[in-house]
Amino acid sequence: MTDVPSTAICDSYVCWPFLPLGAWQDTRDTLHMWTQIVGKVRLALTPRINHWWNVALYVSARGLTTSAIPYGDRVFEIEFDFLEHQLLIKSGPATGIIPLAPRSVADFYQEFMSTLRALKINVTIWNMPVEIANPIPFDQDKTHASYDEEYARRFWRTLVSVDSVFKVFRSRFIGKSSPVHFFWGSFDLAVTRFSGRPAPERNDPDPVLRKIMQEAYSHEVISAGWWPGGGGDVKDAAFYCYAAPTPQGFADQKVRPAEAFYHRQLGEFLLTHRDVSLARSPTTAVLEFLQSTYEAGASVAKWDRASLERTEQPAAGAP
Repeated sequence: MTDVPSTAICDSYVCWPFLPLGAWQDTRDTLHMWTQIVGKVRLALTPRINHWWNVALYVSARGLTTSAIPYGDRVFEIEFDFLEHQLLIKSGPATGIIPLAPRSVADFYQEFMSTLRALKINVTIWNMPVEIANPIPFDQDKTHASYDEEYARRFWRTLVSVDSVFKVFRSRFIGKSSPVHFFWGSFDLAVTRFSGRPAPERNDPDPVLRKIMQEAYSHEVISAGWWPGGGGDVKDAAFYCYAAPTPQGFADQKVRPAEAFYHRQLGEFLLTHRDVSLARSPTTAVLEFLQSTYEAGASVAKWDRASLERTEQPAAGAP
């Protein structure tokens, strides 16, 4: 781990708390909808960037932020603060504040749009959630209405740790790479490497998903991320890595640490959040997973690794 600045390493329980889905799924599902509402504002007001990079949120010192969004002669930012448990809409000297507390998605949506209008920010968003089963329009969703402050804080603390490790991993690659960013559609933090070669065109049956995927996977990728859990065969939080398109032999590669495994139905390597939290060094476990799964995909897909990877790791703070 010589490429990891000592100040970026945190292996304590504080930095890698347990996040059993059963303890906070209702909060997780409500937060998913709230982040979609906020993320759609960024989608509506920013120029489209390749692979939808313009829509993502970013880990901040207190939660998740849109970063600065230009708006006429002004700029504003929306931030989830998971320490004071409030949503901040910062526009010049004015700040709109919305408490984060047990409340329905419909209630949150109405107050959020009203606060934007009070700040003279006029934006229209599609009020239908994406990338989930059985979506409910935001203004009608009274089903999701939970907010547990402790688990919201744990969620943020985990995002901070994962973001830090992912950025170390990203620094090892000199080819095209995404930022480390949070996608509110799939509700995960991800970083993606590109081979530079075009990929076969996607043909997903759902037209909305097809539009998303054709742009996201226009070129060959190996993508890694952290997902807080939610449904399907894998319910609890996990790290993942997949290659798109999936190269022949990818599933049969050996990866690290020993607890990592290939989930054939998902077509991804997985490492559970619990296994990472219990590791002697969570940071080392995550970096081993990221590096070994990338090498598995890049080798069988015959990426030009010599031209894409950094051969010497820079010292911390070096230019």
